[in-house]
Amino acid sequence: MKLLIKNGHVIDPANGIDEVTDVYINNGEIAEIGKNDDLAGVEMQIIDADGKIVAPGLVDMHVHLREPGQEYKETIETGTLAAVYGGVTSVACMPNTEPVCDNETVVRFIKERAKETGYANVFPVGAVSKGLEGKFLAEIGDMVFSGAVAITDDGHPVENAALMRRAMQYSDMFDITVISHCEDMSLGEGDMNEGAVASELGLRGISPSAEEVMASRDILLAENLGCRVHIAHISTKGTVELVRQAKKRGVKVTCETCPHYFSLTDEACRGYNTNAKMNPPLRTAEDVLAIKEGLKDGTIDCIVTDHAPHHPDEKQCEFGYAKNGIVGLETSLGLGIKNLVNEGYLTMNQLIEKMSKNPSEILGIAKGTLSVGRSADIVIFDPESEWTVDTSKLHSKSKNSPFDGFRLYGKPEYVIVNGNIVINSGELMK
Repeated sequence: MKLLIKNGHVIDPANGIDEVTDVYINNGEIAEIGKNDDLAGVEMQIIDADGKIVAPGLVDMHVHLREPGQEYKETIETGTLAAVYGGVTSVACMPNTEPVCDNETVVRFIKERAKETGYANVFPVGAVSKGLEGKFLAEIGDMVFSGAVAITDDGHPVENAALMRRAMQYSDMFDITVISHCEDMSLGEGDMNEGAVASELGLRGISPSAEEVMASRDILLAENLGCRVHIAHISTKGTVELVRQAKKRGVKVTCETCPHYFSLTDEACRGYNTNAKMNPPLRTAEDVLAIKEGLKDGTIDCIVTDHAPHHPDEKQCEFGYAKNGIVGLETSLGLGIKNLVNEGYLTMNQLIEKMSKNPSEILGIAKGTLSVGRSADIVIFDPESEWTVDTSKLHSKSKNSPFDGFRLYGKPEYVIVNGNIVINSGELMK
C-alpha cells in the first residue's frame, strides 16, 4: 500500500523534524519525509493533513491488558482498540495477569494473541519474581529471548533489596530495563493520599514517603551497580527531586508519570469517588506542580497511562474496598495537550517526545520515530480541536475514569499502524 500524508505539521523529535511537509509511506514503512514532485504521478491514497499534527504513533510503556486470566476487565483486543482510539500505536503490557507473565509460555501467548486480535503493537513485560511474590527471580533470560522488553513486578513492590539488586544485574546482562514499582508497604497501607482530604473523609492516608523511600533505595542500588533502573508512575514532589539529583550524579535512572498526576489532586476523591482511587494515590496541588516542573526540565522522561481497567463491581463499592486504577489510553494525549502544552510547560514537540520517542528508547524498541525504513506508525490530530470525554463511549471494556465530562483537545483523526490506516476520520477501519 502506498500512502501520502500531505501538508501536515510533521513532528519527529528523534530526527529533529518540526515543520510543515509530507510523509510518504510504501509497503508499511516510512519511505520519505519531505516534498517530492516526482510522486505526483504515483497512484496512492492521499490524506490531507493541512492544519494538523503528524507525529509518530504514541508509545505507552505502562498498560494493563489483563489477558490472560482477567478478560472480564479487558482483553488484548479491547485494550489495543482503546489504544488506537487514543493515538497509541504501541503498548508495553504489565505482567500481573493470571497466570503471571513470569515465563516464556505466557510471553509467547501474549505475542500470539496480539497478532490475532490486536489493533496496536504489543510488547510484553515480564515479571521480576516468580508469581510476583518477591521471593525468587523469574526466568528472565527465557522471557527476553521470547520477546519480553523489560521486567517489573508492577502492582507489587520488590521489597527484598537483594532480589532487586540481582534483578538489576540480570537485566544489565540482557540489556533490558527494570521498571520499579516504588512502594514501601509498611508505609503504603491506606486508601488515598495522607493529608487534610483523607482526614475529612475519614479514610486511611498513604504517606508520600511510601513512594520516596523505595525510589531512593532503587536509585542507590542502580548507582552502586552502574545499572539502569526506571521508576514507574511517580507522583510526589520528593520523588521528582530524588530523580533530579540522581541524574545530576550520573545515575542511569529514568522515570515516568501519568496524566492523572499532572491533572488531578486528592480533591478528586471527595464524594468517595472510587474512580479517583489509584496507586500511587492522587497527591496535592504542590505535588502536581512538581510533576509539571519535572516534565518541563527533563527530570521526568515519559508520560504513560498505567491503564488499569476494572469491572464496575470492583469500583461501585465502598472506597476502602474499591480496586486501584483508572483507564487512560483514550484521554492521555488530550490531557497532555490541555494541561502541559496549553499551559506552557511543554511544547508539542516535547510532549510527543515524552509520549513516543523516550519510552521507545527506554524499552529498546524500534518505535517512536518517523525515520525512513521504520514501520509507519503515525497519529494525526488537530491540537486545537475540542472534544468532551464520555466514559460510556470509551472503547476499553471497562469505563473507570475520573475524567467523564472533561473538555480536552486533540482527539486523533487518523491512526496508522505498520502502514495500515486503523482509524480514518475518527472511525475504525479494521
